[in-house]
Amino acid sequence: MLRTPKLGKPRRRIDMDVAAILYTSGSTGLPKGVVLSHQNLVTGARSVAEFLENNANDVILAVLPFSFDAGFSQLSTAFSAGASVVLIDYLLPRDIFDSLSRYRVTGLSGIPSLWSRLARMDWPPEAVSHLRYVTSTGGVMPGETLRRLRENLPDTKIFLMYGLTEAFRSTYLPPEQIDRRPNSIGKAIPNAEVLVVRDDGSICEPGESGELVHRGSLVTLGYWDDPSETAKRFRPTPNQPRGRRYPEIAVYSGDTVRTDDEGYLYFVGRNDDMIKSSGYRISPTEVESVVYETGLVSECAAYGIPHPLLGQAIALACISESPSKATSNAILAACKKMLPAYMVPSEIYYLDDLPRTSNGKVARNTLARGHGTQTTRSPTT
Repeated sequence: MLRTPKLGKPRRRIDMDVAAILYTSGSTGLPKGVVLSHQNLVTGARSVAEFLENNANDVILAVLPFSFDAGFSQLSTAFSAGASVVLIDYLLPRDIFDSLSRYRVTGLSGIPSLWSRLARMDWPPEAVSHLRYVTSTGGVMPGETLRRLRENLPDTKIFLMYGLTEAFRSTYLPPEQIDRRPNSIGKAIPNAEVLVVRDDGSICEPGESGELVHRGSLVTLGYWDDPSETAKRFRPTPNQPRGRRYPEIAVYSGDTVRTDDEGYLYFVGRNDDMIKSSGYRISPTEVESVVYETGLVSECAAYGIPHPLLGQAIALACISESPSKATSNAILAACKKMLPAYMVPSEIYYLDDLPRTSNGKVARNTLARGHGTQTTRSPTT
């Protein structure tokens, strides 16, 4: 006869208890488990719902995976506002349009690689008639993609966001600021403060590049079973008042940013992604932004490859509808015109698709490890 074991008295839960573990994308290394508290989830949901102005009449189409913090936010943000969520496991971009029409969707979140595909398609009027807003996170939105998206969605608000799994979400750019600051990642979301600091912990001046540091109730509890990595990324907040019994802990993002005179932030690059060539530290994003402006590629990724004299040279992997030697020459001409010589790619090649993490982000480390073994669709430069 089976006996039911006696259970102890349930433990009382508080806001700082562990609620979930979400893994980083692993775009620059192995994924790490980020430990989130109940407070992180509730505050994050309310903060995002506040600036998106979510309400009970909203219908959100969930196309991002729930293992991705921005994907999970689709659920938590909707629940905090009493909104509805439509789950979709789409195969083709056209499936998204069908769901937008069928469910009269008002909110849609995506990442740059998804928007690059959708922006080049014809949006049916019935798919956008109820679409109140779209958001983009997980990387910098290419200027050409943003321009096409705005043409397709003239009456839809576009929110450009920046976040890291270690702090859920950090900044957003209000839609009315896009014309003035199309390359900005905006300002801190509600319930957060974002600082730009030097290596010594002092605060950077406007226009000066430094590391983005996030403080506030969205700072998570650290990495699961990894105290050494936790100690590197989760450190005392810069310039906090003395005399505190327990110092406040902030997240040091590892991302380099700068601010303008009005406090709007601009992404420069991930420290892990930086290409070190001829004694310079080069952000792949700066190279890619020039390439996107040519309109000759739908997606691209710049990364460093070993070079006997320079330390690293720059390689550029592209997805293009018409890859050719002429296309490569046009891309090189634009880079030489807009970039200093040490930032011009030395190799350009084309792929059917770029390697991606489970969250859909481009995996630069995979490109670098496999360089020279990829199958190109046209001659390299």
